[in-house]
Amino acid sequence: MKVILIGYMASGKSLIGSELAKILNLEYLDLDQFIEEKEGKTIQKIFLEKGEIFFRKIENSYLNEILSSNKKMVLSLGGGTPCFSNNLKLLTENKDIRSFFLNVPVNELAKRLMNDKNNRPLVKYVTNENDMLEFVGKHLFERLPFYNQANYKVDANKSKGEVIESILNML
Repeated sequence: MKVILIGYMASGKSLIGSELAKILNLEYLDLDQFIEEKEGKTIQKIFLEKGEIFFRKIENSYLNEILSSNKKMVLSLGGGTPCFSNNLKLLTENKDIRSFFLNVPVNELAKRLMNDKNNRPLVKYVTNENDMLEFVGKHLFERLPFYNQANYKVDANKSKGEVIESILNML
């Protein structure tokens, strides 16, 4: 079985995923980190040098590679991963996958992203909280139809322990 965490930037996918993997005694992979290792560059640098279209193409290729392995694991996807190429189809048509949408309110996501915007290529140049709130609200609205196709929806605006407990109860 593969446990896949999806959701918007700063929804806690990496934090929850690494802890969940320890509890389940499974390998943990973060798709963005996997891409960075394979490409020898940060996601930010790939975006800057090659653009988003190139990034989405390699993202799909690496996701395919990971999902086609027989390894059991917990995998965190990038915020946009389910929204591009045939990535969502790869997740929904595989019976070995349990996908979880980590749902966090827009205002909380905006707050988290303001504190970490330098590490996030899509919001790096957003200058104030109101603009961040507007950006996240619009962007999340566009992505929700994809996120909502996950097998399970988890209220991730709780403590790490509570979110993990919710996921374990759904497994």
